[in-house]
Amino acid sequence: MEYSKLISVTGLSGLYELVASKTDGAVVRSLEDKTAKFVSNRIHNFSHLESIEVYTIRENVNLIEVFKAMGASNEPLPNEKDTKAVKAYMEKVYPDIDFERVYASDMKKMIKWFSILQANNIELKLSDSQEEVETEE
Repeated sequence: MEYSKLISVTGLSGLYELVASKTDGAVVRSLEDKTAKFVSNRIHNFSHLESIEVYTIRENVNLIEVFKAMGASNEPLPNEKDTKAVKAYMEKVYPDIDFERVYASDMKKMIKWFSILQANNIELKLSDSQEEVETEE
C-alpha cells in the first residue's frame, strides 16, 4: 500500500485507501478493519494525505514531514485522548508547529493517523510528482 493512495474522509474516523474513483464518490478501504465501502462525495469530502499541510512558525510543511519527525523520535506516542500529553509530545517532536493555528483535535488526528500508518507498515514517501512540486518551490 502506498502513502499516495491514502485519504482522510470527513465524517469518518481513521484513514482509508482509495480503491476506485467514481463520478459520485469513491470506493475506499479502511486501514483499521480492512472493510471496503462506497462513500458518496455528496456527503463526504476526501483529502489525500499528500496534500495536507501543517501550519508552522516558518513556512507550512507537508504532513509527511511531521510523520517523519514522529518516526525518528524516541518519544513514546501519547494517548490520543489526552490533550495535554498530545501537545507536550508534539512540542518535543516537532516544536515548529504553530500551536495557535493547529488545534488540539488536529494534533490528536496526527497521533491516531501515525499509529495507523505504523500498524500497517506504510512507508512514508511522497509520490514522485508530489516531490517534484516541492523541489520546484
